[in-house]
Amino acid sequence: MSAMRHIAVIDIGKTNAKVALVDLATLSEVALRRAANAPVCQAPYPHHDVEALWTFILDSLASLNLEEGIDAISITTHGATGVLVDAAGELVLPVLDYEFDGPDRLAADYDAIRPPFAETGTPRLPLGLNLGAQFFWQQKGFPAEFTKAAAMLMYPQYWALRLTGIAANEVTSLGCHTDLWNPWKSDFSSLVDRLGWRALMAPVRPARDRLGPILPALAARTGLDPQTPVFCGLHDSNASLLPHLLSDAPPFSVVSTGTWVVSMAVGGKQVTLDPARDTLVNVNALGDPVPSARFMGGREFSLLTERQPENWTEEDVDAVLARRTLLLPSTLQGSGPFPHQAAAWLDADDMNSGQRFAAISFYLALMTATCLDLIGAEGPTTVEGPFARNRLFVGMLAAVTGRTVIASEAATGTSIGAALLATKQVTAHSKGERVEPPTSAAWAGYVNAWRAAVEARG
Repeated sequence: MSAMRHIAVIDIGKTNAKVALVDLATLSEVALRRAANAPVCQAPYPHHDVEALWTFILDSLASLNLEEGIDAISITTHGATGVLVDAAGELVLPVLDYEFDGPDRLAADYDAIRPPFAETGTPRLPLGLNLGAQFFWQQKGFPAEFTKAAAMLMYPQYWALRLTGIAANEVTSLGCHTDLWNPWKSDFSSLVDRLGWRALMAPVRPARDRLGPILPALAARTGLDPQTPVFCGLHDSNASLLPHLLSDAPPFSVVSTGTWVVSMAVGGKQVTLDPARDTLVNVNALGDPVPSARFMGGREFSLLTERQPENWTEEDVDAVLARRTLLLPSTLQGSGPFPHQAAAWLDADDMNSGQRFAAISFYLALMTATCLDLIGAEGPTTVEGPFARNRLFVGMLAAVTGRTVIASEAATGTSIGAALLATKQVTAHSKGERVEPPTSAAWAGYVNAWRAAVEARG
């Protein structure tokens, strides 16, 4: 393993799928393949197009291996997704899209049996965001198919199974608001035993376990060495956190941005988490509980900007700060720190596109800062993923927290962490532009105005 250098990271996000090639010598991405990832809205329910993703993965591995060479494969995916497979490793039911509202139809029955927040660190979430609710709905709605299941897998390990033929599970995905894991006991929750699922759960293995070499047929399909190892893999937000766990001195926090903006605090203040505000306990790749909070910031950004060009000027920023043009939460209801509030604009008449972009960026930063406050974050904050490239987001986050913000250099923060599963090296990872809180009173005034307006709504 010490000789490994180029790690192909399969990174399945809710909106985009990626295969990144990470150079362990420089901890940087040297190549990237990307494809849109949208659910299939067909019977029996909206589900992930795993065959299209599989073709994309294999094609990407083949081209990256041809161009650069691949020494190993690691995997990271979004959470709230699980897979039921039969003894041959084939799907017994399509992989349910967690934004489908089917599980809500059995909400009363599920609420009667799910474990309390104190046991799992999992808040009650809508739709299929609690994976236990998904499996419960599938078991009740498709009993014949469910009985064919030989294993329950978390989503990263489903892809590991397809690559190696070996079934496993892993704690970062099991501990991602699933209701299935007790982070204090490092064991399955009472729900798993109550519903008789323990025997279906594939063995839990560390994220950095080398499951096995790639299957011979896949080696032939991709041109990879038949001995290319595949690592167990982990949840995407925890992949972003892992490099910092290995190298940074607490206290610090990491904000992983994508479809979801997930804030994680390490070594911060002791706080009582509020499950009604979408705080939760994640489990990191070392198996330890991590106070976390999140909102659907990437999805909100896409809806608010409608994919328009991100053009703005300093004059636009000054105008937004001076007028205190505010966007109040929440653009998407049902999750996040203000799940029951509806979005509203204040002093937003006659905005141009640059001013609108600035106000949206500030809103997302203020929401992120609220999440950080809820989990007791202290010390510097590293922003991973797409929002790290948004100067206005990073600047406002520094302003509202009053702490240094590091805008990660990596285009895909998750890929570096996932690649580190293949090595024991520990190097300083907080690379990127360090942004200090702005000294202008206009920024502080804007923050105070937003907080006052949110508080006034109750």
